[in-house]
Amino acid sequence: MVHLVGSLRKELADSLSTCKVLVVGAGGIGCELLKNLVLTGFKNIEVIDLDTIDVSNLNRQFLFQKKHVGKSKAQVAKESVLQFCPSANITAYHDSIMNPDYNVEFFRKFMLVMNALDNRAARNHVNRMCLAADIPLIESGTAGYLGQVTVIKKGMTECYECQPKPTQKTFPGCTIRNTPSEPIHCIVWAKYLFNQLFGEEDADQEVSPDTADPEAAWNPEDTAARATASEKDGDIKRVSTKEWARSTGYDPIKLFNKLFKDDIMYLLTMDKLWKKRKAPIPLEWQQLEKSMCSQEETPCSGLKDQQVLGVWGYCQLFQHSVETLRLQLQDKGEGAELVWDKDDPPAMDFVTSAANLRMHIFSMNMKSRFDVKSMAGNIIPAIATTNAVIAGLIVLEGLKILSGELESCRTIFLNKCPSLRKKLLVPCILDPPSANCYVCASKPEVTVKLNVHKTMVLTLQDRILKERFGMVAPDVQIEDGKGTILISSEEGETEANNRKFLSDFGIRNGSRLQADDFLQDYTLLITVLHTEELERDLEFEVVGEAPDKAPTPQTNQEEVNSITNGNKDFAQPSTSSKVSAPAEDDDIMIVDSDEEEVASSSSAAATTGTKRKHPSTETGETSTKRPRTDQSTAATASADNNDDDDDIIALD
Repeated sequence: MVHLVGSLRKELADSLSTCKVLVVGAGGIGCELLKNLVLTGFKNIEVIDLDTIDVSNLNRQFLFQKKHVGKSKAQVAKESVLQFCPSANITAYHDSIMNPDYNVEFFRKFMLVMNALDNRAARNHVNRMCLAADIPLIESGTAGYLGQVTVIKKGMTECYECQPKPTQKTFPGCTIRNTPSEPIHCIVWAKYLFNQLFGEEDADQEVSPDTADPEAAWNPEDTAARATASEKDGDIKRVSTKEWARSTGYDPIKLFNKLFKDDIMYLLTMDKLWKKRKAPIPLEWQQLEKSMCSQEETPCSGLKDQQVLGVWGYCQLFQHSVETLRLQLQDKGEGAELVWDKDDPPAMDFVTSAANLRMHIFSMNMKSRFDVKSMAGNIIPAIATTNAVIAGLIVLEGLKILSGELESCRTIFLNKCPSLRKKLLVPCILDPPSANCYVCASKPEVTVKLNVHKTMVLTLQDRILKERFGMVAPDVQIEDGKGTILISSEEGETEANNRKFLSDFGIRNGSRLQADDFLQDYTLLITVLHTEELERDLEFEVVGEAPDKAPTPQTNQEEVNSITNGNKDFAQPSTSSKVSAPAEDDDIMIVDSDEEEVASSSSAAATTGTKRKHPSTETGETSTKRPRTDQSTAATASADNNDDDDDIIALD
């Protein structure tokens, strides 16, 4: 390996040897970045990562070997880097950056922070900590062949949260339970089913037919079919899915007939659902078994995980997986629960078989185990060369910052494949802070629409403040002239409030709440806008957010296409579904992950947003900038696209 210190001017080389930098994440980008930093001349590095090394990391996280599996990524990365640069002073933390120990004072000891993260929550947190400490942050991400690097500096540039990210789409319960129309709906249903049978039961993950479906209308004259189905599963309806399954001894054939015959017959009695849709076709184990005995199933060709089996093949896979999972539960003892894991073969077999059988019932093309795993496991392509390019760009931007040339920093996009009319790397001028940002504005404020009579304090804390607004340990005070404390971050102080509604504390339309997170040194003023009704399945709504797709400025479309053609495989859905984006949006996209997994298995978001033109810093041409999207936007972009299967190099 060649050290680059000798090629830097003395002042900069001296600065590198004395400055202290923080690397957050030691995964795909993090490994490349640590190597680059020490070879460039950085001597004082601290690295933090909560994760441990998995076998699937080894194809691109080159600081790790098979003997390191199960060990701390941060610690092993440190040890590996020191082998080829013993003079470096590296401190490793096997911990979460969101731990309160890493407060604003911790961040202030660094001259530069570099993110190599794979999730939005941690990115939001580091963004806020760097703003509070007034430390430059270099943000980065990759997905497949695409990637980006950008610089964030308080008061000078947009922060990570200035541009709203597409929200993760969830599917209405009635779609999952009654009227699936896409493979992802069946995959989400199968994962719910796994939890209901073998894992932690969740009332929000019900799999039985939804009789409260607003589209459904019972025909009082046609009760025969419903009566037949009800007689067969009448006892089931009075107990939970898990209790009933236990009472049958997890008999796979009884489970099969309940899920794929009786429940489907029950759905057929909801006659209005099928007036404009193709009705589902129930399956019965005994009939399938008889029909398959009289014919030989054609053997599948190709790799095992990429084969699509026949219906009877998935029946047998369902039977085998149920029997295996039953034994796993039995070995764990009374009251045990299993946790679904994409890398656990029986769990993956169960979801693959159950999802495909449901797809067949609802007249969809069935999917291979590879495709199901990509969507159910929230997998995105991770490519070593992309990580290497992005890590190199991070260091180049870092050198500009340490040279005092922040104004020359750029957001740089790594395109998919260069051609005569398209650049591989597209630099864009950094945007100034957004005046409406609820994070980096001088007085962050936001308006939230909700029903004060139905929204509990716990929902405000977990779903709104922590999940939506990225706080870690919020304290909330009602601006009622009394300073009433609604939520305290001190354990036990306000837990009695959790199950009470906001209206119980006098909160009404126009009430204002002050939410503080002392760890992030962040205060947010929230104006409550009371409404009796929100859209279905919404608990709250942030008022004034940018629409999913803003108007596109006038651009030279031929020029845009010349830069952006070829990125269509990532203008697609998240880990869970495939939703094609408009052709004009097939340009450069900011992506947020170098890892395989994303947060939500039932989420999907189309890649949308505004386009802006910036003069290129190296030529007189213009380039098109794509707004940031969360990693979930790009996940499994290729999983459903047979035309682009050759683009997937590392898909764990």
